Amino acid sequence: MYSSCVRSSMLHGSETWTVRKENVVALQRAEMRMVRWMCGIKLKDRFPSKEQRDRLGIDDTALVLQQNRLRWYGHLLQKEDNDWVKKCTEYKVEGPRPRGS
Repeated sequence: MYSSCVRSSMLHGSETWTVRKENVVALQRAEMRMVRWMCGIKLKDRFPSKEQRDRLGIDDTALVLQQNRLRWYGHLLQKEDNDWVKKCTEYKVEGPRPRGS
């Protein structure tokens, strides 16, 4: 039940996010706070996160993000060559990049 409702709302649209390490860490912390709250475990109980995930049958958030992106990319590869979404991924920007990009 947990993975189908809470995680789907947390990771909605994650296939197209630009994900940074800080974002993954923030998502993992938020998810573990929810898991501890649902299981009635206090942070001071020092119960390892991996054991909590294993007990509930939940995959790591970073792994789920990667699976979502790969699933979306698989769908993208199956699209026709004239599809606008596929064309956007193959678009080459001409000229120099602005500083800091």
